[in-house]
Amino acid sequence: MAGGEFDFGGFVASRDRRAGGHEAGRVAYAYEGDRAMLRTLSKMPPITLAAAAVVRMYKRFLKNQYLGTTVRVSERQFPRIHAIATRCAERLEVQAPTLYVANSPFLNAYTFGTQEDSFIVVHSALIDHFTEAELTFVIGHETGHIQNQHVVYGTLLHVLRTTASLLLRWISPPIEVALLAWYRRAEITCDRAGLLCCGDIEVATKSFLKMATGSQKLYAELDVEAYLSQLEEGRRGLGRFTEAFASHPYLPKRVSALRLFTESALCREALALGEGGLSMEEVDERTRDIIQILKSGAEKPAAESES
Repeated sequence: MAGGEFDFGGFVASRDRRAGGHEAGRVAYAYEGDRAMLRTLSKMPPITLAAAAVVRMYKRFLKNQYLGTTVRVSERQFPRIHAIATRCAERLEVQAPTLYVANSPFLNAYTFGTQEDSFIVVHSALIDHFTEAELTFVIGHETGHIQNQHVVYGTLLHVLRTTASLLLRWISPPIEVALLAWYRRAEITCDRAGLLCCGDIEVATKSFLKMATGSQKLYAELDVEAYLSQLEEGRRGLGRFTEAFASHPYLPKRVSALRLFTESALCREALALGEGGLSMEEVDERTRDIIQILKSGAEKPAAESES
């Protein structure tokens, strides 16, 4: 967006046209809980107003901040990372996003901006710890945010969770709760995008486990099944409720949900794993059971209640 005020109605209409035009194809992998909550968010006036304010701020501040504090990836600058991003964009049929490398010891990557002007930030530690295939999973995941029209709301959530939220303090708490509930579902969609880009569930799983440990000395000793056994144990006790205030589902849930996705006919066909498999409706229904916070209360796709 080169200038002028943010037309949120136009953004929603454009998003719906693009998503509708590819529903049977390139966005068919998206988690229905994500799509349902996006439809709900677009009908909530406080969120649309906040999104407009954030996009205006992005154009005036956020982009220049990253240009001044990180290193932009290009064919000349870090060509290996640039090639991975290009392959992911081709796989997901979107325009190749701008990437920046930020100096940080934390294993993380994220996507900011507007739908027309998105960029991905990859922390330097992630590049040091991850193989090329694992980086493909991560960058594919972030590219999935762009393909699935997550960028504006994701940027809004980031602003609300930083000191910039002072600009929106009058509406911040209820908006943040709604956006957190949505973003946890958006992460499920984008984990699927990352898998479709890297093509290997073992690579994706190893990426999750590396993020969980963060120690290069321990990577060779990681046991996936032992790690996943934490999932059921973690469902008990009051501590599980802290996930309701997190932007991402707990990692064991994400691993289990992504493994389930590999059983879908869509994923099996995309990765040439053979014929047959579950429908996406069945995968999404079982995914809701995996990621819900209160195990006794199934979430409803339209409202995505967590209480």
